[in-house]
Amino acid sequence: MVKILYIGFGGFLGSVSRYAVSGFFYRLLDKPWFPYGTMAVNLIGCLVIGFLGGISEFKQVFSPELRLLVFIGFLGGFTTFSTFEFEVFQLLRDNQFLPALINVAVQIITGLGAVWVGFLLAKLI
Repeated sequence: MVKILYIGFGGFLGSVSRYAVSGFFYRLLDKPWFPYGTMAVNLIGCLVIGFLGGISEFKQVFSPELRLLVFIGFLGGFTTFSTFEFEVFQLLRDNQFLPALINVAVQIITGLGAVWVGFLLAKLI
């Protein structure tokens, strides 16, 4: 039961953070034609999980409980892959093929790059 509480608390913090960060970008850009908020959250989440995954592997500083809180809870609540998929679906449904293609390419390619950079940064510490 304690493990579930760690995950749940981390998920709460991650979800609230996702709402705040995504909302910030949507307010900043005022009615954007592209889902920048979701993209920003996904890229930040990829960078953070790459970095913390590297720290965890190289330095072994995460207890099992902290891993549950951060990796499964917080980052699971923070990243928005299901939202990403739904937004791509909506763009395709609305015949917005170029924005859909750009969204998929940018988030997947730069997301993998962000995980890699985060992992390399962790290795340097």
